[in-house]
Amino acid sequence: MQILFKTRYEDDIRFLAKTGEKVRVGLVIAFLLLAPAFLQNYYLAELGLLLVYAIAGIGLMILTGHTGQVSFGHAAFLGIGAYAHSVLLSHGVPFTLSVILTISLCGLVGMALGRSASKMHGFYLAVATLAFLILVETVLGEWSSVTGGHAGFAVPALKVLGVNLGQVWQQYYLDLSFTLLVVWAASNLFRTPLGRSMVAVRDSELSARSLGVNVEWIKIQAFGISAAITGLAGVLLAHHLTYLAPDVFGVLESLKLMLMIVVGGLGSILGAIFGAIFVSVLPVLLSFLKDVLPAAIGQQAGLEPLLFGLIIVGVIVFEPLGIHGRWLKLRYFFETFPYYRKASFVRQKSYLKTERMR
Repeated sequence: MQILFKTRYEDDIRFLAKTGEKVRVGLVIAFLLLAPAFLQNYYLAELGLLLVYAIAGIGLMILTGHTGQVSFGHAAFLGIGAYAHSVLLSHGVPFTLSVILTISLCGLVGMALGRSASKMHGFYLAVATLAFLILVETVLGEWSSVTGGHAGFAVPALKVLGVNLGQVWQQYYLDLSFTLLVVWAASNLFRTPLGRSMVAVRDSELSARSLGVNVEWIKIQAFGISAAITGLAGVLLAHHLTYLAPDVFGVLESLKLMLMIVVGGLGSILGAIFGAIFVSVLPVLLSFLKDVLPAAIGQQAGLEPLLFGLIIVGVIVFEPLGIHGRWLKLRYFFETFPYYRKASFVRQKSYLKTERMR
């Protein structure tokens, strides 16, 4: 068991304080950097898609996991990002400028949605974001002069600074670069007053107000930042799909994003990454399940959303902290062996009742 001696004020906010954490992160980064050397193009493309969903998961995690604002319509920002970026590229806008404009657009739309939803809570907020998703999906399908409608929209070739990135490994490194940037930025966000205010709003809005936090403005900013990051994921996702259709960014995609952060572990950046891995592996498990189950069940159209819902309910009931919580328990077991105590992770009751004063 490693004992940390804090000798500077920076030690309280230092990342990767333990040697084991540095080694694990270093090995993961080394694997990701060297992946094109030993992975075939198919697996490399799947790994790049996993990184894209990790970015989308971090975007939703900031809103739901860290600010406590439930969103069932976050796939709308994936769609806005993918379509806006593709349309801009088709009109000759350079890739870098297109990414900046798309992220800005998604952020502004997210702030507008946050302004409308800042007074809502729980079920009403979920319904409002779901209605927003349906509205965006309808606009993408009906605005055929810009988006191509239900016939779809071909994504232009990926060119960065005039260089054609047509190879799988080139696109993969682009995905990896943006993923590392987003992980670094999101981790540092919660060392700032804004990030700490988001967590305060999540834990207790009334307590946050009593400390001088402008709750409505924090929610608006959380929606904007979350939408901008998810829009960036939409930009990268467009080049993976190569052809866009409105139904790709529907309710099922939003449910997949929600499944990602719940199963991965709410309130953790690492949880969003674990969730992205789980969602990437899930289709393989689902295809295997369809082969095992009787045809009358395995071929049903609603099997996938049903499975998503059952997994979310199961995780909430049996492991509320998700995969990240299970990882913490496993790590604590090995760090304290043979002095591990099972009671260390017994669920504690919450005694904060200030919300009842509304």
